[in-house]
Amino acid sequence: MSGNEFRFFLSCDINLPVTFRVDRLEGTLPSPNSPNLGTDSTTEERKGELYVECALYIDGAPFGLPTKTRLESAGPLYCWNELITLSTKYRDLTAHSQLALTVWDLSCGKDDGLIGGATILLFNNKMQLKTGKQKLRLWLGKQADGSFPTSTPGKVPRQERGELERLEKLANKYERGQIQPVDWLDRLTFKAMEKIKDRESLKNGSSHLYLVVDFCSFEHRVVFQESGANFLLPSPIASSNELVTVWDPEVGKINPSEHKQLKLARSLTRGIIDRDLKPSSNERKSIQRILKYPPTRALSGDERQLLWKFRFSLMSEKRALTKFLRCVEWSDVQEAKQAIELMGKWEMIDVCDALELLSPLFESEEVRAYAVSVLERADDEELQCYLLQLVQALRFERTDKSRLSQFLVQRSLRNIELASFLRWFVAVELHDPAYAKRFYSTYEFLEENMIKLTAGVNGEEDGFKMWQSLVRQTELTAQLCSIMRDVRNVRGNTQKKIEKLRQLLSGLLSELTYFDEPIRSPLAPSVLITGIVPSESSIFKSALHPLRLTFRTANGGQSKVIFKKGDDIRQDQLVVQMVSLMDRLLKLENLDLHLTPYKVLATGQDEGMLEFIPSRSLAQILSDHRSIISYLQKFHPDEHGPFGITATCLETFIKSCAGYSVITYILGIGDRHLDNLLLRDDGRLFHVDFGFILGRDPKPFPPPMKLCKEMVEAMGGAESQYYTRFKSYCCEAYNILRKSSNLILNLFHLMAGSNIPDIASDPEKGILKLQEKFRLDLDDEACIHFFQDLINESVSALFPQMVETIHRWAQYWR
Repeated sequence: MSGNEFRFFLSCDINLPVTFRVDRLEGTLPSPNSPNLGTDSTTEERKGELYVECALYIDGAPFGLPTKTRLESAGPLYCWNELITLSTKYRDLTAHSQLALTVWDLSCGKDDGLIGGATILLFNNKMQLKTGKQKLRLWLGKQADGSFPTSTPGKVPRQERGELERLEKLANKYERGQIQPVDWLDRLTFKAMEKIKDRESLKNGSSHLYLVVDFCSFEHRVVFQESGANFLLPSPIASSNELVTVWDPEVGKINPSEHKQLKLARSLTRGIIDRDLKPSSNERKSIQRILKYPPTRALSGDERQLLWKFRFSLMSEKRALTKFLRCVEWSDVQEAKQAIELMGKWEMIDVCDALELLSPLFESEEVRAYAVSVLERADDEELQCYLLQLVQALRFERTDKSRLSQFLVQRSLRNIELASFLRWFVAVELHDPAYAKRFYSTYEFLEENMIKLTAGVNGEEDGFKMWQSLVRQTELTAQLCSIMRDVRNVRGNTQKKIEKLRQLLSGLLSELTYFDEPIRSPLAPSVLITGIVPSESSIFKSALHPLRLTFRTANGGQSKVIFKKGDDIRQDQLVVQMVSLMDRLLKLENLDLHLTPYKVLATGQDEGMLEFIPSRSLAQILSDHRSIISYLQKFHPDEHGPFGITATCLETFIKSCAGYSVITYILGIGDRHLDNLLLRDDGRLFHVDFGFILGRDPKPFPPPMKLCKEMVEAMGGAESQYYTRFKSYCCEAYNILRKSSNLILNLFHLMAGSNIPDIASDPEKGILKLQEKFRLDLDDEACIHFFQDLINESVSALFPQMVETIHRWAQYWR
């Protein structure tokens, strides 16, 4: 078949009656009292009893009797969804056949009963029968005109068509199967279309009414041809050079022969043959390539078949198990049973791969139970690194009291830190109505089992006292929320609010100065806090007025925290957890970049605690000391050291800059400015406030990483040996973290169902953006060149400096 030909039916061969569906009326009915129905400005909502009169016109003359729909009075949304069948057949139509549709209201008098009408041709300008949904604009106050050409065309004039009309035309094609469906992209598109539709309706007001009709579709296009015409004459379509889109009704359907072949290849009798199969050299290369795929990548049919075929020879390859389990047709009972048996004999996988098996991709309870059995090998320190995600994974379990839930509770009973964090992570999710019951079940299970614990022989407290010590954490945060409300109500500047805070702590709420019993710190449960020091507590100069509190500890020390109310810090909690995890991964490779993974804990949907780290923002440092070096000279002077500071201090600064440059690039941290870049006295630089992640940024043209001119100058400029060392640390850290890309991607995949803003908006898109940052298509050497180019691009980006100046002005006037 040539490129210009396509399969079609001729209208003269279709011996079926003309059929279509009258769907609904869109828009607001004009008031019956309005002198001009087209320019009604009253806000009174009109409710009527409407019906649609449908009449067929051929070459401008009525053909057959008009047909009416049933009455519809369920306003303001009028939806008939009624199938109309005319007496005329498709073979009797001419090229100028048109449908005249008039909407009437029986609740009004004869004069006011006419709402409006519209006319539509049944064949388009290519002489093809129109199919699918058609949106017709009604001519208000006019009856549909069936003459040719008509005075009431339902088609919106070309000059008046906007984005909405273009999108509706594409949506119509999509519904007819002429646009290939892509699930995640379709969801994004329809969400954006709804927003455009709402915006257009607000802009246009209620000035137009639209009638939606749905023409029936055939297996192939229907081309107009008069009965008895000479078919040998070249048709307009066949002779044109225009590219014609052909709809294939079999797209997306299962090929029966392929399905049969697949069933035979995976039959139980094949298992005897497959057991001894060994892959060829080319097949081995293909398998190794598949095993290197990130967990976010779906396998093709051929790739799944290849792994299934050589499943027995892959059992000694632990990396292959997660890929093999993706190949299984879990709806086939026999195949699923065989896969479970093989899984039990497979080489034990690593903990990071077990996290993948807890993602929403795997529904089998046996697979998820196997993943939990692997997690049991992890020590408490490693488990705490993943605890936030494991709590989120409870969403994907099939029951409330799942194996995962039991495992988390049992491990928490042996470690009070795990118990404290598990309790908080679960308690915060109780606000999610869809999964509140699931999380409450785990909370209750933890409470019941902890209370049952008896006192240990080594002086450990009994379970009831341990649970009460955790409950008092919630009571403390509730009192802090009450203090914040009182402080915010104080009129005046920040100093007056600070005075009010100290007055409350010393007077009405003096029980907070010395607790009756020590409370485990929510941020560090191993630390017991005994009270708040009023004289050392303060308030930050900010719109939300966060509290800076100093707690006494049982061992005679102090613990400084920030308490926020009115801000969702769950996103900050996730980012800082990732910084802490990446710091751990780097240190395991003997690379300490002096990061500052301060502790963050969300204690509610809009409240939480953060560890206070004594430091100053770069904006403040540059304002007071002109340069970073001048500031560091104040704390670590050395006449013989580089730039007048100690070599250790400069090395600390360079390493921390490198670490955060890499991490903020990978996580796509946005909204970086000199006020959320902080510097400690020992030279450690760190980032705070992570309101934008995974590539989102309120600033235009953000650089790939936040590396300002002043930071480079503190290293001696772009030509210095220290700047070269900085780039070396960056590349080394980037390649180390790339090795753990699967772990990081799996952890983010488990957060897919969470209510964290930048993930919840589009989990799939966010995870794919994260995957792109790892550049898994490059080897280590190519990545070094890639990352050095990124650094050079960021340093040479002059535009961000202008935005930074504007931001400083905004901060000054605040």
